[in-house]
Formats: sequence, structure tokens, C-alpha cells
Amino acid sequence: MDSTRKLWTGLAVLLISSFAVLLWVGSEVHRQAPPMPERVVSSDGEVLYTRADIERGRQVWQSIGGQQLGSIWGHGAYVAPDWGADWLHREAEAILDRWAAREHGLASYKALDVPTQAAYAARVQGLLRPNTWDADTATITVDPDRAAAMAQVAAHYVSLFGNEPETAVLREAYAMRNDTVDGAENRQAMTAFFWWVSWSQVTQRPGQEISYTANWPADKLVGNTPPPSALLWTVFSVLFLIAGVGLLGWHYAVNHGEEMAPVLPASDPLADIRLTPSMRATAKYFWVVMALFLVQILLGATTAHYQIEGQQAYGFALSEILPYSLTRTWHTQLAVLWIATAWLGMGLYIGPAISGHEPKFQRLGVNVLWVCLIVIVVGSFAGQWFAVMQKLGLAHNFWFGHQGWEYVDIGRFWQWFLFVGLGLWLLLVGRALWPAIVGGGESKSIVLLLFLSVVAIGVFYAAGLMWGEHTHLSMVEYWRWWVVHLWVEGFFEVFAVAVIAFLFTRLGLLQVKTATIAVLFATIVFLAGGVLGTLHHLYFTGTPTAVIALGASFSALEVVPLAYVGFEAYHSYRLGKATPWMARYKWPIMFFIAVAFWNLVGAGLFGFLINPPLPLYYMQGLNLTPLHGHTALFGVYGMLGVGLMLFCLRGLKPDVEWNERALSVSFWAFNIGLAGMALLTLLPIGVLQLNAALEHGYWYARSAEFMQQPLIDLLVWMRVPGDTIFSIGALALAWFMLRLWIVPKRRALPLREAAAGA
Repeated sequence: MDSTRKLWTGLAVLLISSFAVLLWVGSEVHRQAPPMPERVVSSDGEVLYTRADIERGRQVWQSIGGQQLGSIWGHGAYVAPDWGADWLHREAEAILDRWAAREHGLASYKALDVPTQAAYAARVQGLLRPNTWDADTATITVDPDRAAAMAQVAAHYVSLFGNEPETAVLREAYAMRNDTVDGAENRQAMTAFFWWVSWSQVTQRPGQEISYTANWPADKLVGNTPPPSALLWTVFSVLFLIAGVGLLGWHYAVNHGEEMAPVLPASDPLADIRLTPSMRATAKYFWVVMALFLVQILLGATTAHYQIEGQQAYGFALSEILPYSLTRTWHTQLAVLWIATAWLGMGLYIGPAISGHEPKFQRLGVNVLWVCLIVIVVGSFAGQWFAVMQKLGLAHNFWFGHQGWEYVDIGRFWQWFLFVGLGLWLLLVGRALWPAIVGGGESKSIVLLLFLSVVAIGVFYAAGLMWGEHTHLSMVEYWRWWVVHLWVEGFFEVFAVAVIAFLFTRLGLLQVKTATIAVLFATIVFLAGGVLGTLHHLYFTGTPTAVIALGASFSALEVVPLAYVGFEAYHSYRLGKATPWMARYKWPIMFFIAVAFWNLVGAGLFGFLINPPLPLYYMQGLNLTPLHGHTALFGVYGMLGVGLMLFCLRGLKPDVEWNERALSVSFWAFNIGLAGMALLTLLPIGVLQLNAALEHGYWYARSAEFMQQPLIDLLVWMRVPGDTIFSIGALALAWFMLRLWIVPKRRALPLREAAAGA
């Protein structure tokens, strides 16, 4: 009991100190973010842009899908360019061409000799990098040559986002539909936002030699090279990783094996759980999970195909109905929704199962929450369609349309609706768990941790409500990653660990005391890196250098508990084969083992590949990012969602014989398909892009010139085998679920069958 109390104290101290630092960093981000000018003027007095133009331009960009069509500061989609990097390079070249024409009579500066080109490059850096922001007047002043170049680049974007013939080929390469932005006025306003983003990427911070985005993106032409801090903290992150893994290995070697082996029960202990009406009502959640999952896969295939045919699908003008930014929006949003639904359904199922208590009107609450979930999905997706198709208007887009922020795209009204729904879920699960918490017992700590994670899941989604329509871009990114990293990757993980620990103790695979210590220790180790590890997403989003230092140090520690999870998964696998009745839980446990594998590979190996500052400086927004994203999001959280769902289905249909072949096909198809997708397409394209970024600059690695090469097309087509195998896995899982309810095959033996030979 003393060791448990110490772990609880350590967890409390860790959370208080970590969030104190995270909030302090937020205040520094707010204080040092790139300034938003009231006016952008040329030195001869012409007003080029106003703050209203920039703000309206951002609204327009959000309404067309925002980060789901190209990216800003490296965050977003991967087919179209990063708009800030693209604008910056085009503007620099426009200035150089202007000088070459005026001073040498040449159409392009590239026709100059090498020494003159080098002199021009130094000259353009001297024009672009100095900070001309005047805090007293809130004005940015630019040279007339730069003003002329800005007008030239703006004209290109007005054409690109419209329907002009001269940019039709580029529009198709970027997977943009014709008239992506409705109206010349809105297109012109959007150029103001793009220019301000590019300005923050090259303009030096006051008193420093680095830009507001720490010299990101890489572009030697404008003097953007990695700052020394990126190399310094990358070295430290590697040292932290080695030290963390070493300490964990030492701890595991010293402490593992001291506990007594559990005495395995003769029959399935979970067979004693009495199904309550609310537990039975959770079945519909898992049907929704399956439906959303299948639609997500279909949209993923459509989104991938847009990289081959930018506006069509085998000759059909699909972009006129479902443009790329919309299919990608729904694909990424559904990934979060179906996984979260699986976990929410598990929470509603496990609450009464743990306490044996069915609160009054619990079934009604479960059904109401399910209806709310359906309304949120249908309503938010309809709003996003109207927004991207430019049928909603800017006045209502923020609340009912498309916010433009990857993974938190839904309109603010639907965010509030979801927050209220999570509050209802917290109430339903909490009041079902409460008797088990108050009653105490050996499992009290595990149940309490489960309850606290439920509270955190319900409360921390509020981070998605912390920004407004005109909140500074740096602060939006800060709060957005609270949702994506802390909410999805943090507290859902704690919830899952606690649920699995409870299930394993009830199955008799782990002693309660051992499981309690292991769960608390794993939570501490995970959150030690996970909370401040959030900052590794914010290196280049207009944040101070402290973000690089803290993010690099603590994100390295995120990899450490993944090795611990691997140890425990292998231990669980061995225990799972120790008694015949455990065959009933073979596939849920197999999915948990897959979680451990992809945790190590997807979240650990591929995550650490891109997370240190120097690698991320070049890799952010290249295909090495979705390599990590796909293998971590589905490999860890998707597999975990399926495993938890199978545990619930085992209890919901206790007397039905499972279709083992369908589950075997599903399990291996998921793993083989995901590996094929990663290794045959995302990894090789990412490596080729990395080489291009190192050699020519980030803008080139994301350009149509590079991404439309025949080799890239071939590698995109190489996704077909992996995607097909993966889809077969999903269909097999759907068939398995269908057979549980449609003509199920009943078990021949009584439910409480004894061990073999009894």
C-alpha cells in the first residue's frame, strides 16, 4: 500500500509540474508570436494589405478546408504545397527576376553567371530577412521591388484558386477543384494571409538571427538554414532517449519477476458478469464503429487516388462533388471518431461490469448519447460539405462549417455539442463506477485511475474550445495540439491501460497489487514525456526557442514507455496461453500485442525518426509524417479500439461461437496491409522528398515539379496491394460482427465450462 501511495503522489506531482510548464510555454507563445500588422505598406506609401485583409484571408482559407488542402507552417495535407514555403520562394525569385531584367536585360536571374547569382541571393536575403515591423504604428514596411513581387505572386494565387486556364495543370497537380475559392475578392484576401505566413518564416525575430519560425522552411535562397539550437537539442534528445531506455531496462530487470505468479482460475471469471440493460445497449456503438471505419477506408482510397488524378476518379469529375480537401477532412475526422466511439462504448460497457451497479435511467442515457453521436457526425459533415463547396459563406463557416484545423475541423457549434456529449459520457460512466470506488477493495486504485482518465477525457476536450475565429495562428496551434496530442494520445491511452489492467486482473492473469503498481508506473512514465512532449509539434509555429528545448527533451522520453509496453504485452501473451478457456480471449489479446508492436515501430521508431528538431526541420509535412501518423494512429489507437471492442462483444454475445477464421484474416490483413502501405509508399516517397528538401529546399520537395514525377506516381500506385489487403481485413471484421447477430452459431458447451479434462 505504501508503494501505491508513493506512486499516486509521484503522479500528482508530475501532472502539476508538467502542466505548469506547459501553461507557462503557452504564455510565452502568446507573448512572442509573430505580430499581426494593422497595415502592410510599401516605402513609397502604398497600402498593400490591411489587418482586415489578412483576417478575412484566413477565414477564406479555413472555409475551403484549411490544413486539408496543402499546409501552413508544415501542418496539413501533403499533395498541394506548403503555401507559406511556396509563396516565399516565388516571391524571392520574382524579386531576383525583376533585378535581372532591370540591370541586365534578362528574363530570369537564372540566366546570370554563378558569381552574380550568389551576389543577388545575398542581396535578396538582405531585403527579406530584416524586420521592418513598427510596434508603435503596427505597420510592416516593404521595399517597392518587394511590393511588385508580392503583387505578381498574388496574381498567381488568384488565378490558381479560381478557374484560369494558365493554372489549370497546376490546379490538377495540387488536387484542387476549379473555383476552389468563390469570388475574386475572397481570392485576393487569401493572398494577404499567405503573404503574412511567409513573412513570419523569413523575417528575423527582434535581436535574433533566426526567423519567427526558427528559419523554417529550409530554403537557402532566402537564407533559411537550420538554427544551431536544432542541432544542439537533437543531440540532447538522443541522449535522453538512451538514458531513459537504459533506466527503464534497469528498473524492469530489478523489479520484474519478484511478484508471485497468479493462480489461474479453472473457468472464465468474466462469465460471471451480469449483462445489464445499459450494457446491452452499447452494442449499437460498435455497429457505428464498424460503419464509420468502412467509410473512412473508402474515403482514404479516394483521397490517395487524388494524388494520381487530381480532379477525377477514372474519368469521373469527382472533385465537383467531393473535392480532395473534403475527402481528406472526412478521412482524418472519421479516424478519430470511430476510434473514440469504440473507446466510449467500452467505457459505457465496463462501468456497470466493474461495479455490478446499474444506475437509474442508465440505458436511456446510453441511447440518448448514441443519438447525439449520430447527429454530430451527420451535422458536422454536412456543414463541412457546404463550406468546402463555398455554399455556406464566411459569416457562418466558423460555427457550422469547416474550421480548417486538421483533426479538429468541425464547426464550433458541433465542438460544443461534442463537449456536452462527452460530459454526458463522463456522467454515465462515472456514476456507474462510483460504487466500486467508494466500496474500496483491492482494485480501488485501478478503478480510480480509470475514473480519473474518464474525467480527463471529458474535460480536456475543452482545449478545442480555447481559440476563437480570429485567435493568433500560433495560439490556435498551441491549443489544437492539446486536443490531438494530450486528449487523443494522452488520456485515452491512460484510460485504455487502466481498462486492460482491470480486465487482466478479473481474468486472473495478473495479481491486483502487481497490476496496480504496473499501471501507475506505466502512467507516470508515459505522461512524464507525453505532457511536455506535446511541444514537439510546435517547433516551427512562431514559437520561442524554449519550445524546441523542452519539446526535444521530453518527446524523446515518449519512446521510453513503448518498450515497457512491449515487455508487458509479451508477458500477457504467455499468460494468455496458460489455460484452455483463455482461447475465448485470444483475438482481443492478439490485438493488444499488435498495439505493442506498432507502439514500438509506428509511435516509437517512426515517431523518433521525425520528432527531434533537426530531422523535423526537413521532414515536417513530407510523407515521413503520415508514415508515423498512419502506423501510430491505426497501429496503436485503432488496433486498441478493435481489441477493446472485441472484449465487449465477447461479453455481449457470451454464448455465441466466434468465427475464428474471420478474426484471423482480419488481424493479419490489418497488420500486413498497414506494413505494406508504410513500406511500399509512404517511406520511399518520404525519403525521396527528404533528399529533395536537403538538396534544393523544402519548397521543391512539396512542389508539383517533384510530386508529379513518374516514380512518385508509381510509388503511389504501390499503395494498392497494402490498401487492398487492409480493406479485406476490415470486411472480415465486419463479417465477423454480422455473424454474431445474423444466424449466430451457438456454443455446444455450457458457458462455465471447466478446464480441459474436467
